Amino acid sequence: MDAATLTVTYYTAADLPGVEDRLLEVYAEVYSVQAATDPFFTVDRYAERLRAHASAPRWGCAFGDVEGEPVGYAYGFARTAAYQWHGLITDVPPDLLAETDTRTFALCEVMVRSPWRGTGIARLLHDELLTHRIEERSHLLVEQDHPKVRALYERWGYRPMGVMQPYPDAPRYDSLLRTLGY
Repeated sequence: MDAATLTVTYYTAADLPGVEDRLLEVYAEVYSVQAATDPFFTVDRYAERLRAHASAPRWGCAFGDVEGEPVGYAYGFARTAAYQWHGLITDVPPDLLAETDTRTFALCEVMVRSPWRGTGIARLLHDELLTHRIEERSHLLVEQDHPKVRALYERWGYRPMGVMQPYPDAPRYDSLLRTLGY
């Protein structure tokens, strides 16, 4: 699919009621295999996380469609000065953990439906989302059993920070950081 036909719309938390069904629909398709065997990846559990994330400060979502058909999205929120790095498994230098209200953007999801993978749309959605950010850096998690995805994020400028398990029933993730500056 030609990425030039992509339309990206930026949403904030105030928009979530109108777009939540579309976000859940894309998620259900992208994570259908994992959801069939792991309760952490079910749509209901994801909807809980999505709503919690959207209730955090400065939630934003870059949603892509091609001729009205959803292709994917990227979303995240701002961490506050009160944020605690729960779920860290590895030791991390304390200076990386210090937060302010504008230090870290938590990039929660970058997902693209199968027909559009490998077209550059994931990067376009990621980059569009980050153009709306005021934070100094972006933080994301990638499942440890997805080394190709981790390598992709590293090509985008993310660097390893440590290992996290953000929820007791979640998989272990590699924690990656990237400095922002546009």
